[in-house]
Amino acid sequence: MPNKTSSAPKYFHVDFEPIGRRVENNAGNTLLAAAQTAGVQLVSLCGGVGSCNSCRVRLVSGELSPPTREEQDALGADDLAKDYRLACQAIPLTDVKIDIPPESLTTPQRLQIEGQETFIEPDPVVTAFDVQLAPPTLDDLRSDVARVRQALDDLGIACPVIRLPVLESLSGRLRAQSWTARLVLRGDEVIAGLPRESDLLGLAVDVGTTKLAAYLVDLENGNTLAKTGRMNPQISYGEDVVSRIAYTINNEGGRKLLQAKLVEAINDMLAELHNQTSTLPEQVVEAVVVGNTAMHHLFAGLPVRQLGEAPYVPAVADPMDIPASEIGLALAPGAYIHLPPNIAGYVGADHVAMLLATDVWDSARTVLALDIGTNTEISLATGGRLLSCSCASGPAFEGAHIHDGMRAAPGAIERVQIVDGEVRVHTIGSQPAVGLCGSGILDAIAEMVAAGVMDSRGKLQKDNPLVREEDGVVEFLLMPAESAGHERDVIVTQKDVSEVQLAKGAIRAGIEILLEEAGVAHDEIEEFIVAGAFGTYLDVRSAVQVGMFPTLPVDRFRQVGNAAGTGARQMLISAERRQATAEIVRRVEYIELTT
Repeated sequence: MPNKTSSAPKYFHVDFEPIGRRVENNAGNTLLAAAQTAGVQLVSLCGGVGSCNSCRVRLVSGELSPPTREEQDALGADDLAKDYRLACQAIPLTDVKIDIPPESLTTPQRLQIEGQETFIEPDPVVTAFDVQLAPPTLDDLRSDVARVRQALDDLGIACPVIRLPVLESLSGRLRAQSWTARLVLRGDEVIAGLPRESDLLGLAVDVGTTKLAAYLVDLENGNTLAKTGRMNPQISYGEDVVSRIAYTINNEGGRKLLQAKLVEAINDMLAELHNQTSTLPEQVVEAVVVGNTAMHHLFAGLPVRQLGEAPYVPAVADPMDIPASEIGLALAPGAYIHLPPNIAGYVGADHVAMLLATDVWDSARTVLALDIGTNTEISLATGGRLLSCSCASGPAFEGAHIHDGMRAAPGAIERVQIVDGEVRVHTIGSQPAVGLCGSGILDAIAEMVAAGVMDSRGKLQKDNPLVREEDGVVEFLLMPAESAGHERDVIVTQKDVSEVQLAKGAIRAGIEILLEEAGVAHDEIEEFIVAGAFGTYLDVRSAVQVGMFPTLPVDRFRQVGNAAGTGARQMLISAERRQATAEIVRRVEYIELTT
């Protein structure tokens, strides 16, 4: 008689509260994997390696694997005793119910989609012609394509190319439109056959590591009809570029998954833009997508392993024009996506777009421009030269590796003042404080320096009444538990100060290297441009106070918002501006800081 064997469960149920979502999680998979499967947007700043505290959750019922060493280090005995765990480390051993604290969810972030507006004369790469075609008869059996070509030939336009995606819908459209059409051409190729007098639309997208911004643009007058922003869904697979590159290397199909998540999010944003404007996907006949080199590669489906290994070389730096149908964007059947050129492995098309939008590249003045992020791109224009570099500033200003850090979402402390020993804070949305975003931690440290809470080297002064030592950790109490939204103290630790010192030190080093290379003194900087979401909301006085920016008069600083998005729109509506990006890249003297 054969022995009876009991098979181990293949999966366990995981219930995520308070969002009320249940998922079947394959045995052996972590809670983070379960959340990703269920579409629960857990924060994962370190990409799931247990080196941060961002995916902190609480076990309500059921059994999990024993705490790992990473959890013991990140959470400590008190939190573990309260059943807090790291989702990237904990593996369900039974059906479990999990509570997700607000700060561990990628709640809607304050996304900077606005940028400076400059009128650009519309001159798109697409053109449209309203035509009337002769319908077929028994005496005229020419194909539909032959009729289209004849109509264009009558206008003196040669058109040898009509690709399959356009052919699939052309015959039906011509008959439905009584043999009239607005034929849209890109060069010598017909890319759409619309109803006559249809508006021609374009899509501009800024793909940031953290956020996405999309703009629907009228290509004939250059007006932005609608705009929207959302979190980059790839955040669930790694907060920064390095962790996402690692994800694609360590997970089979990871690159295709990250591309699919990104394309799906852009299509969702496009649908939202159509709802706002009562327009149709078939009207969107051109797109421009900008992003850092890694986001560029992941969007296009290109390999990224080489971006994570010295000497950090991109697969391609030249501009690319890709059929939207190959990527999966819901545009007109024959529409193309233009990807502007990259400068280097860590200076991408988004920085090119920023240089274009601000005209830094063509300035006769001495101008320094930067976009602060996990990797901060910096450019200096002076004396006809254009120098650029990228510095690994780390994710501290996105809230990562900060004890109570978080992204710029409701409840994040964004402004701090210390007045006569009293700490005053302002949070995003005026919600109860649950953590600190980038501008908040910068403000806090600047105020702590000014108030003597720490010395010039960044060491917290234990004899200051605002500083305490808990379990060997020296910390500054920013918000007591009774006033906080999650009923826990909001603090700034000595380690937090060190993280900010590393970030600001990297940025300042990048600035100084460019200035030294060009032989420019601080007081010769005529304009200091700060772009991007963090750059929009930071207090430049705090950045100067902590030494991140050189000491300059405040009126020399210009905060320009999402200049990359503005540059993308300019490339969308103007072939001349698009061509200028080649000149920008040609002129850039890239300074590699990793050598």
